[in-house]
Amino acid sequence: MAKKTDLKELLQELAVDKNKIRNIGIVAHIDHGKTTMSDSLVAAAGMLSESVAGDARWLDSDQEEQDRGITINSGNVSMVHEIEGQNYVINLIDTPGHVDFGGEVTRAMRAVDGALVLVDAVEGAMPQTETVLRQALRERVKPILFVNKVDRLIKELQLTPEEMSTRFTKMIAKINKLIERYAPEEKKKEWQVGVKEGTVGFGSAIDRWAINIDVMKSSGIGFKQILDTYKEGKQEGLAEKVSLHETLLAMVIKYLPSPAVAQKYRIARIWRGELDSPEGKAMQSCDDNGKLLGIITKIVNDPHAGEVANLRLFSGKIRSGQDVALIGAKTMERVQQVALYKGPFRIQVKEATAGNIVGLIGLKSARAGETVAETLDTDPFEEIKHIFEPVVTKAMEAENPKDLPKLVEVLVKMNKEDPTTKVDVNQETGEILLSGMGELHLEIKEKFIKRDWKIPVRTSPPIVVYRETVSQLGREYEGKSPNKHNKLYITVEPIEPAVLEKMNAGDIPEGVLRRGKDDKVRKAFIDAGYSKIDAKKIITVRGNNVLVNATKGIVHFNEIEDSVLVGFNEVMDRGPLAFEKCSAIKVSIRDAKLHEDSIHRGPAQIIPAVRDGVKGTMATSKALLLEPIQTIRIDVPMEHMGSVTTLVQGRRGKVLEVIQEESEHVAIIADIPVAKMFGYTSNLRSATNGMGHWSLINSRFEPQPRDLREETILSIRRRKGMKETIFGED
Repeated sequence: MAKKTDLKELLQELAVDKNKIRNIGIVAHIDHGKTTMSDSLVAAAGMLSESVAGDARWLDSDQEEQDRGITINSGNVSMVHEIEGQNYVINLIDTPGHVDFGGEVTRAMRAVDGALVLVDAVEGAMPQTETVLRQALRERVKPILFVNKVDRLIKELQLTPEEMSTRFTKMIAKINKLIERYAPEEKKKEWQVGVKEGTVGFGSAIDRWAINIDVMKSSGIGFKQILDTYKEGKQEGLAEKVSLHETLLAMVIKYLPSPAVAQKYRIARIWRGELDSPEGKAMQSCDDNGKLLGIITKIVNDPHAGEVANLRLFSGKIRSGQDVALIGAKTMERVQQVALYKGPFRIQVKEATAGNIVGLIGLKSARAGETVAETLDTDPFEEIKHIFEPVVTKAMEAENPKDLPKLVEVLVKMNKEDPTTKVDVNQETGEILLSGMGELHLEIKEKFIKRDWKIPVRTSPPIVVYRETVSQLGREYEGKSPNKHNKLYITVEPIEPAVLEKMNAGDIPEGVLRRGKDDKVRKAFIDAGYSKIDAKKIITVRGNNVLVNATKGIVHFNEIEDSVLVGFNEVMDRGPLAFEKCSAIKVSIRDAKLHEDSIHRGPAQIIPAVRDGVKGTMATSKALLLEPIQTIRIDVPMEHMGSVTTLVQGRRGKVLEVIQEESEHVAIIADIPVAKMFGYTSNLRSATNGMGHWSLINSRFEPQPRDLREETILSIRRRKGMKETIFGED
């Protein structure tokens, strides 16, 4: 435990020494024990009574989290721990395990350098374990592994040490396989976890004990001794001999990197600027004397302080009263307070230095993913992008029309806090659409609106989000400006599979490519098969769509480029089939005839020409409607396998694989359209007498079957008040 010193002074003193800082996130599948473990670590730091640790759910500060017994929002705490006579600052983020709140995990991974991955000893690595590990590795966050709930193997399954060892070997091999698949090329081998290497721990968060190879050697306590202790009913004594917090924090400090180490390889992945620039060098060396540069990973609404922005600071210092640049918002704002996190509480400090995670108060324009810098001409960080897209939508309206402005304001705040929540207000009809990661995600958001903001609202049944794409190269189409003085010749085609793969991997981020810059992004296109000349022609990436300037010698094209971007974005955001977003499309401006006088080629002329040209060529490219498909894992007792298979097939699903599990259980892997997933959980409970549960493995978009496509498009168009005519040709 930390020495009895003023926590604020000790945190500030240690936060200056980069080697004494560890920024870590705890990630796992739901109910694998993250929050129980977090309670124990917080208690060991002297912030929580050890008698209530595990039951207090201290970092689950929201009432909804306490009522449901699940983590919804990631929770921050800065702690001081003493290991081998040395004090260290541990900035810990406890993240949700439910798939609907995976966006919280993604944002937390941008803030941390190391991940403590928890796996239930009985269930093993589950689908969400893979998802959160994949999110961590995409952000170049180094993992270590803790196998939790080992007490269940002893008390419930009554395994021998040999049987436990066999189970653990398979579990570790599966985690290493995931690391091999998703880690950066240069880290695939280095980041493998292993018992002999000390990067795998075993224990029980509920009983507060843990061991790894280092502890086994120093204490002489192994699985045989632990097994005997449980048989004798003396497991309470294990917490004193091989305590959970001492083992885990020693692993964190010994095997996870400090900011000074991690930022050397992380910055290249998460920042868009040049690594050889003064800013790039300062961040790679975690320099307090460099220019201020950091990223906001979370916004929390505090009833007393207002919006609190969670900042990971990569270089420079930030202090109260300082004016800072918000790059995305294109504004300068003043920091009113800088604070360290103490779970649901904060400790105000004068300033914070590079490598730390702090709270900022006063930045009204801040949002999750915002770059904070000294000047507005600074290169921003890469977008924080979740691996799954929002696939479920609800139409929402205020019960009292006078609450509409307040409702829109709250929804904007909600999107600032959680970018995986998408808000779309139809200016023509006034319809508000709220999109999220799943039914529970939207249910929680609706409760927040009613409970925290006191706005009575009505919502529609869930609506599925679709995508529009093309299946072949469209004919060149002439888009004319309203004044007939400008003509743009445009084609569309499916984007190259290699480019799409790099987009999905996060190597090609969304945004406008600036001339002479963004060489990293252009190189990714070159690696995917583009020539250097073709890579230079790319104007922007919108979602996973690309706009290319394939013209030659058009004198005034640079002057109309902003208008071309607007027209392109409008069609990509609202496709011609059903006003759904477009996906995996490459749009090329092949040629242009522009009026000599700039007054005749303004935005009001160019935007409609681009919009009409893109839609016109899409009509000749066999446009398709893509529906969201979820690959799920359903765990059930063997005797219920038939009823579950019938349930899947009755929802237009397809069984992909059946895995024989231990204890007469099976895992059914199946594809089911999201449109058929509503109410699935309750149906599954009924079909299995409450003994089955499912979890998400993957989410993607696939072409909807031809026989369903027309009716789906018509129903969407009716709902949106569009003309009931099918666009294009089949």
